[in-house]
Amino acid sequence: MSEKKAKVADNIQHIVSLCKRRGFIFPGSEIYDGLANTWDYGPYGVELKKNIKDLWWRHFVTTRPDVVGLDSSILLNPQTWVASGHVGNFSDPLVDCLACHERFRADQLLEEKLGEGCCAGKNFDEIHQMMVDNKIECPSCRKPTEWTKPRSFNLMFKTRIGVVEDSGAEVYLRPETAQGIFLDFKSVAENCRQKVPFGIGQIGKSFRNEITPGNFIFRTREFEQMELEFFCKPGTEMEWFAYWKKYCMDWLYGLGIDPAKLRMRDHDPKELSHYSNGTSDVEYEFPFGWGELWGIASRTDFDLKAHQTHSKKDLTYRDALTNERYIPYVVEPSLGVDRLLLVALCDAYEEQELEGGDVRTVLHFSPKLAPVKVAVLPLSKKEPLTAAAGDLYRTFLAHGIAAEYDETQSIGRRYRRQDELGTPWCVTVDFDTVGEGEKPEQKGMVTVRERDSMKQELVPIDSVVARIAELLAK
Repeated sequence: MSEKKAKVADNIQHIVSLCKRRGFIFPGSEIYDGLANTWDYGPYGVELKKNIKDLWWRHFVTTRPDVVGLDSSILLNPQTWVASGHVGNFSDPLVDCLACHERFRADQLLEEKLGEGCCAGKNFDEIHQMMVDNKIECPSCRKPTEWTKPRSFNLMFKTRIGVVEDSGAEVYLRPETAQGIFLDFKSVAENCRQKVPFGIGQIGKSFRNEITPGNFIFRTREFEQMELEFFCKPGTEMEWFAYWKKYCMDWLYGLGIDPAKLRMRDHDPKELSHYSNGTSDVEYEFPFGWGELWGIASRTDFDLKAHQTHSKKDLTYRDALTNERYIPYVVEPSLGVDRLLLVALCDAYEEQELEGGDVRTVLHFSPKLAPVKVAVLPLSKKEPLTAAAGDLYRTFLAHGIAAEYDETQSIGRRYRRQDELGTPWCVTVDFDTVGEGEKPEQKGMVTVRERDSMKQELVPIDSVVARIAELLAK
């Protein structure tokens, strides 16, 4: 890593600026001055997001014989959230700064100063006393201020179903995708003939009315989850817990994420949620510090038991071989799509100082993540070159390879533009390619430039699509 990159890694604003400038992520509702930490994914951002989801789905669902997929409803019967504990317990300690009247989560303010887990098991009175004793400063007005006493703030968004608002039934936008999986467990096990141990994977939107969203797309009120619930026999859950921890880390390494910026943090027993007998977080060193990327939890049989009790429906599983009946335990690896996308951006971003003092910004995406795999660039806008380059571009698309055609500005500027998009390869069609150059021996050849090394090689135009496909398959 160059010294230049080390400096850039300390500032999230470089990432935010690039994302807007290059069409990855835009502020939501920007022409109306935005809306409270909402974000729109532009043409390149949506491709990057799709690549992440496709890779996760392939690795965690379709290539595994013991995992199936699901797409459950965003709106669930409100009793779901009563049984799961979200109505009664899914809340944060909200405090107000008495100087500037901004609102914050008390536990987050304390953890920033005292470390994670410092509020575990504490009631609101104890949290308030900790705020006083530690002279917690307001992040907004920067004053060591007085705070209101913490009060409960439920994180679920409410809405209504019905043609008349007053008479409609009150429901919630789901705060997680997991509960939909638990509700369908029995149907999947019986109707799809699944045998424990097996998992159900799901990708979908969730909604949390966060008090203090921020750090770009790290914490937002609307986000997408890639969640897996793996059902296993009681007594085997810790073995599967260890298995999924390693499986998840290995997948991240396979995406090219810097291992030095990843760590596994096992929760102290006093930090554990009421439903868990083991939880670990995969954390990443973001420009603003270490933050949770992936939560992996052994949820015991809490969820299925809670829904069985509340719904009065039998959710036990019967082992066809032993005729034994039991409620399975569950191991849950839960990952946010948006948060992993931010990791991919932060990890890939670099500003390189080149010979002569020129600086190029480059995203070192793994080719499997890159939104554009190859850019086709005619050296000039003259007809023989643009016709050949246009045909090659359409051939890439016909072979399912995400490609981009660019004929605007100098070839050097176009290379820089593709570097900022993270495009692994650029293919240049020049006058030699079409037989009008000074090197007749290079007729029918195109130049393939590799993003990271900037090295170039000549490849026959008739085999360049196969060559890029070969590189992508590595």
